[in-house]
Amino acid sequence: MFKRIFNKKLKNQLHEIIYEADTPAGKLFDVALLILILASIVLVMLESVNAIDAKYHNQLLLAEWIVTILFTLEYIARIISLRKPVNYIFSFYGIIDFLATIPLYISYFFAGSQVLLALRAFRLLRVFRILKLVRFIGEASQLKEALRSSRAKITVFVYTVLILAVIMGTIMYLVEGDRSGFNSIPRSIYWTIVTLTTVGYGDIAPQTALGQAIASLIMIIGYGIIAVPTGIVTAEFAMQGRKKKEIHMNTQSCPSCGVDGHRDDAKHCFDCGTILNDHH
Repeated sequence: MFKRIFNKKLKNQLHEIIYEADTPAGKLFDVALLILILASIVLVMLESVNAIDAKYHNQLLLAEWIVTILFTLEYIARIISLRKPVNYIFSFYGIIDFLATIPLYISYFFAGSQVLLALRAFRLLRVFRILKLVRFIGEASQLKEALRSSRAKITVFVYTVLILAVIMGTIMYLVEGDRSGFNSIPRSIYWTIVTLTTVGYGDIAPQTALGQAIASLIMIIGYGIIAVPTGIVTAEFAMQGRKKKEIHMNTQSCPSCGVDGHRDDAKHCFDCGTILNDHH
């Protein structure tokens, strides 16, 4: 009985450290994990530079093993600290954590020069570690909701831009023609989109005075077009922020299913109904 209570208490404490960001231990864990993720990304980049890898291969490999072992321990700790670990294992974060951990192990199951390319491909899976940084973007869910709320407005906006591109592309096809590289309406529409987005590859360009005047107009419109979706999303983002402040959300994570984003006064998980750990 005592052992069961002790294990439950230890499990709860581990959950508090790993899944909570409101506690000192949780903040320290998040900062340490953030540093480890950034270090692992730097290692991946350094290994891709042949001159550096040739000179410091053994040191880089040792550092990679240390990072991999630490990620493995983190992954195991996340599983054992939940009452229903399957919810974490098959979640977005769980899959990313798994993909960030296994490449170095997998690479040692292959041997022989004929599979070196496959081995390198497996090791490149480590770039998934950068997705673990999403954990530390506190406004990620807020941004997702803002994008979801503004999708109808953005869809209408994109539809309007496409219509404008078709119209202006057709006009440029009639004005410039083959002699300037506008040899078809689709190619002219391509040029219009490139110009509207202010990319400007320069592979084709108007040669006539009228065509250049129209191009100038399209460029000016392009600057205005770039600002529209940004404004739509920013307005929705601000609205989501106000809603979040009104509801008073925190980083409290369910010890059973791992869902976070509960209200300050919440006693049970809004997703599975499990009693939340009280650490306030």
